[in-house]
Amino acid sequence: MIRIMRFVLLILLAAALLTVALANRAPVVLRALPPDMGLVTGFTFAVELPLFIVIFGSIIAGVLIGFVWEWFREHKHRVTARTGIRTVTKLERELATLRATQAEPQDDVLALLQDSGPRR
Repeated sequence: MIRIMRFVLLILLAAALLTVALANRAPVVLRALPPDMGLVTGFTFAVELPLFIVIFGSIIAGVLIGFVWEWFREHKHRVTARTGIRTVTKLERELATLRATQAEPQDDVLALLQDSGPRR
């Protein structure tokens, strides 16, 4: 059912994008700098593209910039998680070596408590 819904949504999205593309086929000129500033600097790069390519390209560029922005913003959280995982792994190894070297408990109650500890 989910697969069919996803397929239908993709068809609707494709139809909407195709409609936008067909409605915006007129060519537009994209310039790197305003014409007056381009004459002063000598850099007059311009390209003529259909408007729908400019629209779709802007959407894709915005999404990519957002992904990169979030990746940098979440860097500190990834570092903290990685450090926590290393600490937990080190402590689990240390606990395993302590349990292996520890003698059997003398008291039956302590043995029961030790056996009923948290399991993973």
